Amino acid sequence: MFRMDLAQLQEELLASSDLLIVQDLDGVCMPLVKDPLTRRMPADYVRAAATLKGRFQVLTNGEHEGRRGVNRLVEAALGDTETAAREGLYLPGLAAGGVQLQDCYGHLTHPGVSDAEMTFLANVPTRMQGLLAERLPSVMPELGNEAIAAEIERAILDTQVSPTINLNSLFSLIPNDVARQRQLQVMLQELMDQLMAMAAAEGLANSFFLHVAPNLGRDQEGVERLKPAEAGDVGSTDIQFMLRGAIKEVGLLVLINRHIADRTGTAPLGDDFNVRTAPHDHGALLALCHEHIAQDQMPHLVGVGDTVTSTPCPSGDGWLRGGSDRGFLTLLQELGESYGHCNRVVLVDSSAGEVDRPSLLDGSLEGISDPNDSLRFDVCIPEGPERYVNWFIALAEAHHGPEPSA
Repeated sequence: MFRMDLAQLQEELLASSDLLIVQDLDGVCMPLVKDPLTRRMPADYVRAAATLKGRFQVLTNGEHEGRRGVNRLVEAALGDTETAAREGLYLPGLAAGGVQLQDCYGHLTHPGVSDAEMTFLANVPTRMQGLLAERLPSVMPELGNEAIAAEIERAILDTQVSPTINLNSLFSLIPNDVARQRQLQVMLQELMDQLMAMAAAEGLANSFFLHVAPNLGRDQEGVERLKPAEAGDVGSTDIQFMLRGAIKEVGLLVLINRHIADRTGTAPLGDDFNVRTAPHDHGALLALCHEHIAQDQMPHLVGVGDTVTSTPCPSGDGWLRGGSDRGFLTLLQELGESYGHCNRVVLVDSSAGEVDRPSLLDGSLEGISDPNDSLRFDVCIPEGPERYVNWFIALAEAHHGPEPSA
């Protein structure tokens, strides 16, 4: 597996005439934490992202807006709620896996999402609360009513278009009890399946899907596989109730399409191209690009993520590969190969945060990759988000080229 170091990557990117960095957020530019409300983002990072305007977009399963949104982190970093909108310092790009689009001034849209879907999503956190209140006491009988209520409040992330149940706080109460951690995971899967059934009963059977993080890829029906807890690796910590189509590899094409439109004035995939109407498999996405995007229009892509998994199949035959960043990093790599571009894949080690994750430190990539994995990492950052942020800030400071023309 070929490796570059960060200095070599910076040199290459500074020489690029049409660069687009597509970056995940949690675990990449800030450490993973059990409670998203405790996240912090450095002000220097926020300003560095703005310096790279036209060359940088985020692609996250989190959300831009709301009390848990990344916009609140940007405002906290800058010290007020007005500077970001005035100076264009919000992080541009796609959130909620691809259905929440934002520019650097905080203008937000949800392309392709219906009013009925938004109404159902608005009620999901309340339904999550009721279902957890029914089921959690039997899994955690040692908790009293007050403690159960507090854990439910911590577990439900009441975001606008991707409401989530996160088990990190509950896992921390039983850190070495793998059997009970797995019980919690099964409970969570069953509860989220109930929500999917509720959506179907209201005529929205094809509107949503469940994003498991981290996961072991998808089964034959396209359903994401839960990653069971093991000693030293808690496995799947949360499940997001997401709009169908909100997967990062499709979001990557939305960002590419918009990037080309900003540079040339024409969107090769159409002005209204969005994740709700796009194909979902890699082959179709690649074919769509080659049908509509010329080689000299395709930007030099760099993908930055932290959540990639690979685990031996229980049957002993092959590997289960997943992780919320695997899809878009793989597609980005395939686009580079098929267009003859030196696209780069950067993996940041998020194992030193508050959530158990496989580490890059020993160089084995165990739990992350495998000998037959087609996804290759050009740059690995075992030191984690702090090292990546410092490099990112240095890249922005060294980048003196003119902004891409609109």
